[in-house]
Amino acid sequence: MPKRKDLKSILLIGSGPIVIGQACEFDYAGSQSLRSLREDGIETILINSNPATIMTDPSMADHVYLKPLTTKSIIEILKEHPQIDAVLPTMGGQTALNLCIEADEKGIWKDFGVDLIGVDIDAINITEDREQFRELMLKIGVGMAPQATATSFLKGKEIAQEFGFPLVIRASYTLGGAGASIVYKPEDFDEHLSRGLEISPIHEVMIDKALLGWKEYELELLRDDNDNVVIICAIENMDPMGIHTGDSITVAPAMTLSDRTYQKMRDMAIHMMRSIGDFAGGCNVQFAVSPDDEEDIIAIEINPRVSRSSALASKATGYPIAKIATKLAIGYHLNELENQITKSTSALFEPTLDYVIVKIPRWNFDKFEGSDRTLGLQMKSVGEVMGIGRSFQEALHKATQSLEIKRNGLGADGKGYTNYDQIIQKLTIPSWDRVFVIYDAIQLGIPLSRIHEITKIDMWFLKQYEELHLLEKEISTFTIATLTKDLMLEAKQKGFADRQIAHMLDCYESEVHKKRTEEMNINRVYKLVDTCAAEFKAMTPYYYSTFEAEIEKPDGTRYVENDSIVTDRKKIVVLGSGPNRIGQGIEFDYCCVHGVLAAAECGYETIMINCNPETVSTDFDTADKLYFEPVFWEHIYDIIRHEKPEGVIVQLGGQTALKLAEKLSKYGIKIIGTSFEALDLAEDRGSFSEMLKENNIPFPQYGIAETADEALALADELDFPLLVRPSYVLGGQGMKIVINKEELESHVVDLLRKIPNNKLLLDHYLDGAIEAEADAICDGEDVYIIGIMEHIEPCGIHSGDSNATLPPFNLGEFVMQQIKDHTKKIALALNTVGLINIQFAIKDDMVYIIEANPRASRTVPFIAKAYKEPYVNYATKVMLGDKKVKDFVFKPELKGFAIKQPVFSFNKFPNVNKNLGPEMKSTGESILFIDSLKDDQFYELYGRRKMYLSK
Repeated sequence: MPKRKDLKSILLIGSGPIVIGQACEFDYAGSQSLRSLREDGIETILINSNPATIMTDPSMADHVYLKPLTTKSIIEILKEHPQIDAVLPTMGGQTALNLCIEADEKGIWKDFGVDLIGVDIDAINITEDREQFRELMLKIGVGMAPQATATSFLKGKEIAQEFGFPLVIRASYTLGGAGASIVYKPEDFDEHLSRGLEISPIHEVMIDKALLGWKEYELELLRDDNDNVVIICAIENMDPMGIHTGDSITVAPAMTLSDRTYQKMRDMAIHMMRSIGDFAGGCNVQFAVSPDDEEDIIAIEINPRVSRSSALASKATGYPIAKIATKLAIGYHLNELENQITKSTSALFEPTLDYVIVKIPRWNFDKFEGSDRTLGLQMKSVGEVMGIGRSFQEALHKATQSLEIKRNGLGADGKGYTNYDQIIQKLTIPSWDRVFVIYDAIQLGIPLSRIHEITKIDMWFLKQYEELHLLEKEISTFTIATLTKDLMLEAKQKGFADRQIAHMLDCYESEVHKKRTEEMNINRVYKLVDTCAAEFKAMTPYYYSTFEAEIEKPDGTRYVENDSIVTDRKKIVVLGSGPNRIGQGIEFDYCCVHGVLAAAECGYETIMINCNPETVSTDFDTADKLYFEPVFWEHIYDIIRHEKPEGVIVQLGGQTALKLAEKLSKYGIKIIGTSFEALDLAEDRGSFSEMLKENNIPFPQYGIAETADEALALADELDFPLLVRPSYVLGGQGMKIVINKEELESHVVDLLRKIPNNKLLLDHYLDGAIEAEADAICDGEDVYIIGIMEHIEPCGIHSGDSNATLPPFNLGEFVMQQIKDHTKKIALALNTVGLINIQFAIKDDMVYIIEANPRASRTVPFIAKAYKEPYVNYATKVMLGDKKVKDFVFKPELKGFAIKQPVFSFNKFPNVNKNLGPEMKSTGESILFIDSLKDDQFYELYGRRKMYLSK
């Protein structure tokens, strides 16, 4: 059956601001879905309050509503668009599903004659109401852990008495495991039970007997109206049950499952999906498997929507789940749709992987002082990375190299733990760095059987680790001169970086690279992610790197097979922003995608390098070529050597890409736009201040210290309060306001321990100042200010945590003129080509400069959405030298004011100090439009502005 003829106009509900547990994987799903609907000529109407994403770009839907996700907004939209035929709620995570249910309960869909597609309300209710779900599973013969539902404190206590400990408490209708916990001891039970009941919107919890040590798996399914079902991907969690899947290291395809059990699991998943309701779309099913020879299977849960893992599964297989799920929701059958990668097979074709993918989460515990860092049932990670390799070991290494936590991979970097008690403690209580600690434990000689006993991680994974350790030991007995070609190839095939091999051989990374590439001819080859293990020709240029032994032809010539064919077109590389984290989120992915599209408009072949599976930049059809690789020097350098681009764009990928500018410049690779020297001048506080002095631009008094003694001596000159910060960091990492010498000394000692050899900047803090910021585009001659924002909170709260108002609401003409003059002078003095963001402190009508960043900033997408202008597109064309600032006609449109509102995820860390300061803590943002300053919401924000200020 082709698509439904009656669906002409569809409302899609987005997922709102990014929070821990619901991140940009739903932006990716929603963006794919909107494109999918448009291909079929369907009018698209989107509601989503997040300004930082591609999904809310005016080009993505026919009508984009940046409104709060409430039923009030839904009614306003339905009144304005009576033509809406259906609503698709499965692309916006739990937020969209919950809003859809609320609108259904209020009779809104019925009143406006709107159909629900992609899922049905019964399926949502059955899967969210754990009691109903349990009854259904037992009825269809699917095993469940002993469990019962409690809607009161008393009932919960009775269940605990009956089951005994350890127990699992899960709250109904929540996201990212909110309110879920494992309780080992009776004395902890009351607190966790109360919290679960409180967090659940229907005050209901499910209490399960904990299946500790069981293995955990996920399957991603798609089903059409004809009841055809395909399983896109089987994902195995390396961590056993007890850690939320969003915080687990996951591997695809499943590694330690017997074929017999896998077939049984498939049948169960299909049976479960068919039993929960009659709908066409995507579904995610989670199972636990006993770690013995019996391999008993127990169902954990089923989500009748595109999930966090769907983005991962899409990138792992090359099968665009959200795109196909959308087609199924509007009536297509799987056999009528083509496989997007091969273009020659149908979508009713299960992907086959001839490579391994490993996903590792990225945490930001350093932003939540005093937070409980133990991993459990409640998700705490803020982003993730994915590594693709020909073996588990290679993929694991690539994933660890992608994390950007100053590690070069597993082991061989001198940063491992060596204290026995500390290692045992970290293995016993699951911690964010356990992926590294396992290696440290093996290195220390702790037997695999003991590691398995403590962690319950399958022995197969531990043996893979052991092999890596043995190889490191063997290589360490050689020198750079004596290392054999076979060992070098083996180390590279197992994912060791040149930097790690250099550590083993006690030499420089450049020596290893030279020996490997020039003497031994061991070079990366690039392979296609093709969904079908190369059985059919793939049409999509989506690559990962690996190393292969040479093949000898009958005529004696030797070669290695490389799928990535270099064209003779002029090329541009865009460096992505790596994993999401606090301080560098989806807004940089938005900038990268727009950079790629603008470069394509200028006639370049576009090449994207990134390792974040959740985002639109790593969609296989965003750039002409996608290299799913770590944004890590060695990988980037090898791609550049292979592709020989005109240059590299670094100013769109946040600090991740910017940090590589120096190396690129040193190796003679052209940086497109602002030069490395100018980027460095802005970061080097001494040179930057000199430049400000020459231009008669005021800045707070400051000094630079490299030791605690120097800092204390400076304090006498500068006067307290002082703002202390390390250089070259993003999101205000390590920034603090101190008010006396004791605080100063303790903070400086702490910072130098965490970030050794860093220069610390000490500024006199302008107490009570107003903070403002400006973003501008500069071509080296002209400067156009795209937006000036005033922060509602006082100076001292990180700009990412402030409510920023566009345009400013109470800066006089005199102050505004200073801001404009300073912005233009600084942009030109720094030889900016592209974007620049400048932050100001205003005191007694005097405008001081806090800092300047000649790159894309967090606020650029917000200004672009508020003024309805494609500023990143313009800035990229300026960087490429294709256009000058005067070539554009700027026509910003905004009635009233737009306010960028930060969103926090403190609910994941109940004991954390929620005070705000110079270090950024927000995980996302929403946009609020108001007609005038008399608006109640503005009054409320302004009234609360000093509530959170801490030192």
